[in-house]
Amino acid sequence: MKPIAIIKLLGGPTRISKMVGTSVAAVSMWQNSNIPQDKLMFLAATLEKESHGLITRKDLFPETYKLIWPELE
Repeated sequence: MKPIAIIKLLGGPTRISKMVGTSVAAVSMWQNSNIPQDKLMFLAATLEKESHGLITRKDLFPETYKLIWPELE
């Protein structure tokens, strides 16, 4: 899923900036590039919930999800 779609699904730059503790301008820039991995990791569970399981933490981090979220194993 493209960053712009993820940001829209999660409520836009203002909401995400509050969730991850960064500026709205930074989140706006991610729409046209990539969401930093550390920020995406923080948003992953919310994204999974908001997408009703269409986008999972396993999908976002296929190689490392077991290390990050051992309960998903």
